[in-house]
Amino acid sequence: MTRRLLVGVLLIGLHAFVGVTLIPDLALGPFGSVLAWAYLALSAVLMRYGVLVRGKGNAVLAWSGLLAMGIFSSLSIFSLLRAFVLAVASLAGWESARLEQGSAYAVIVAVVAVTLFGLLNARRTARVVERDIALRNLPAALEGFSIVQLSDIHVGPTIKRGYIDAIVKRANGLSPDLIVITGDLVDGSVADLRDDIAPLAQLSSRHGVYVVTGNHEYYSGADSWIAAFERLNMKVLLNRHVLLAHEGARLVLAGISDYSAELFNPGHRSDPHAALAGAPDDVPRVLLAHQPRSAKAVVEAGCHLQLSGHTHGGQFWPWMHFVQWQQPWVAGLQRVGEMQVYISRGTGYWGPPLRFGAPSEITRIRLKKADDLAP
Repeated sequence: MTRRLLVGVLLIGLHAFVGVTLIPDLALGPFGSVLAWAYLALSAVLMRYGVLVRGKGNAVLAWSGLLAMGIFSSLSIFSLLRAFVLAVASLAGWESARLEQGSAYAVIVAVVAVTLFGLLNARRTARVVERDIALRNLPAALEGFSIVQLSDIHVGPTIKRGYIDAIVKRANGLSPDLIVITGDLVDGSVADLRDDIAPLAQLSSRHGVYVVTGNHEYYSGADSWIAAFERLNMKVLLNRHVLLAHEGARLVLAGISDYSAELFNPGHRSDPHAALAGAPDDVPRVLLAHQPRSAKAVVEAGCHLQLSGHTHGGQFWPWMHFVQWQQPWVAGLQRVGEMQVYISRGTGYWGPPLRFGAPSEITRIRLKKADDLAP
């Protein structure tokens, strides 16, 4: 309750700051100023709904609330930057009515541009990102073995069946050897989203489809979703591994529950050692872990490659600069000890239907021998 109160006070304060610092300099006249203040008041109300909405909800309210979140994020950031610039100009003796009005309109133009571009970027079908990853002692038969990684789709208030259909068609068109999904498929209950997530049953690869839980599965009833994923022919790796046979070679594929799973279900405590228990030592080991910060425990368990998501690459500016407060990396291929970690920017989006500076991706990974790639 205290946290919600603090968030509410912060939101109201930021809306008031934007109104006080921006509206007078826009020279909108009495009627225009009233409309601007009315919009800010409506934004504050809609944003609270956007934070709480899950599953189906009311489509109009869901879209309005989540867009309001995205628009106000940009509006507040650009307004704060403008206030800083005006403060510096004042100290330097450069202040003028022209600068104040011009910078106010510049904020509006920037917010509109970021919102429109971000909306188009978020709603398009994720592009394919090609990534070769070199592993030591990779058997010749696994040279070029292809893994399509999907992550953070977030089927929910604004991501529906048509969005999923397009992802499935693009992923299947890559004819992968393996499809993996590194968590956060859903934002809502099985009852609300059963029809929207149904197209994932059509995902197809030579060695099947495997999935691990993300934190949002636990917000939405993980046990119910695990059963639903299995009904959709997606095998859930809950702290366990499978041994895949490919052209006479073998590959260990393991998966762990989300880093925070224990907070919701003590029986689901994330455990890389359990996931790899009994796995052969002389076989390449790939492990699915929703959050990159699982890497420290995963490398200690003796893994060669970790595939993760969760960060969305920051999703839209400037939030990518804050991701490292919680996670060791934002996106891309990283290394910890002898293990490599690939972090997807996500195939969908969460919350505001915006992506700016962090495009979504369907990742096609090809395994390569380390000796075959330049250092």
